[in-house]
Amino acid sequence: MRARELGGGPVVAIIGGGFSGAATAFHLARRLPAGAADIVVVEPREGLGYGLAYSTPDPSHRINVPASRMTLISGQDCHFADWLEQTGAVVDDAEAVAANGALYPQRRVFGRYVESHLQPFLSGKAIRHVRSAVASVEISGEGYHLILSDGGTLAADALLVATTHPPPALPSPLRSVAGAAGLVANPYDLERLEAIGRDDHVLVVGTGLTSADVIATLDRNGHRSRVVALSRHGYRSRGHAATHADPIGDFTSLPARSATVLLRRIRSTIASAAKQGGSWHPVLDAVRRQGQVIWQALPLAEQRRVVRHLRALWDVHRFRVAPQIAAVLDRRVAEGTLTYRAASIVDGEQVDGRIRVTLRPRRQSTQTTETFDKVVITTGPAHADVFRTNTAIAALGRTGLVRLDQVGFGLETDGQGHSVSTSGRPTDSIFVSGPLARGSVGELMGIPEVTAHAERIAAEIHQWLGYQTALRRKAS
Repeated sequence: MRARELGGGPVVAIIGGGFSGAATAFHLARRLPAGAADIVVVEPREGLGYGLAYSTPDPSHRINVPASRMTLISGQDCHFADWLEQTGAVVDDAEAVAANGALYPQRRVFGRYVESHLQPFLSGKAIRHVRSAVASVEISGEGYHLILSDGGTLAADALLVATTHPPPALPSPLRSVAGAAGLVANPYDLERLEAIGRDDHVLVVGTGLTSADVIATLDRNGHRSRVVALSRHGYRSRGHAATHADPIGDFTSLPARSATVLLRRIRSTIASAAKQGGSWHPVLDAVRRQGQVIWQALPLAEQRRVVRHLRALWDVHRFRVAPQIAAVLDRRVAEGTLTYRAASIVDGEQVDGRIRVTLRPRRQSTQTTETFDKVVITTGPAHADVFRTNTAIAALGRTGLVRLDQVGFGLETDGQGHSVSTSGRPTDSIFVSGPLARGSVGELMGIPEVTAHAERIAAEIHQWLGYQTALRRKAS
């Protein structure tokens, strides 16, 4: 598909049509006058806006924050909640309402919300959806030649990388059982999860949100045997506060320059809130909202210390489970069918169709072994592994147009959202939107932050298009 086969203007190709790609396309289309550019989103799923997170058909998977805090448009905090009311999308879902009255719809409902707001632009051809995946990317003159997985091609003047979360990386001690029938390496493979028997003894590697989703799926499918959820620290994702409170704490006026000072400030603020009868939740909410300023104020060495020493603790407080899922976890712990353990995996081997795992409990030198029917990997997206898991990014890496960030979160970007090349210079016509940019940007995993980032990247692409138009007029 060449530019002239579209609208004839510059082509902005968006690689990935999950929330990040769809949100950026939406805000770019809102900014551009008709015919100013062709926005083409390459996404293999049937609809835009769903991605990995919001395409799950599992009814036990719910958004992890109240609907009142999910929005496609910054400054309109109730945009999603208002849409739910207007469309009646949760009328038949009595479980969507938590005890405090907050709404936690099934996750796919949020995908429908995003898709519905893109639909007018799709109908008017301001945004075009190419239902395929990008197999490779080549430099073509001053633009790019995209080779699609279905054999098609697309010429583009600018690229936006907004790919979905990559699957978790298989822990190295379990590579010896990589081909085992009992190993579920992709926790998003619902068919494999639903094939787990109700009496299977299951090891879930990871104790965060994905782990919680997997356990909720098993429970919905009637699983009643033992589940062991394992991570190095054994931290379990926390739940939401019973009542909402405004964020507490200022961490940006004089931002910390070390991980130690940052941790002390957070703990001190939590202690002060506790004296007033408050919880830690609004303090961590403030840290999240100010996260990008906090992160960018830290020197690289301190960012790495945060990742190495504090990330596990941050993740379980930052990424909270929906009350409905928390109730499942609490019940199973009380029943004795769910156990959380702090340990490291030392080795794995296949034994009579099962998987025997050798573990080293945290802060112990002794090892234990236990045999499981199924082992599910839920250690979180391996963003630093994107050169291996994503063919489009791998091709851009081979041409030197992108490189990994220096903390292992994804792709390095500059202050305007451009990818940084292997030479260290920004690549003028390649942008990155969404969680892959968080190593440079900071907090960039929640919907409010991803929405704001998509708006900024759309503004940068809009400015880039204006500059390109001016250059062409001057040349003519």
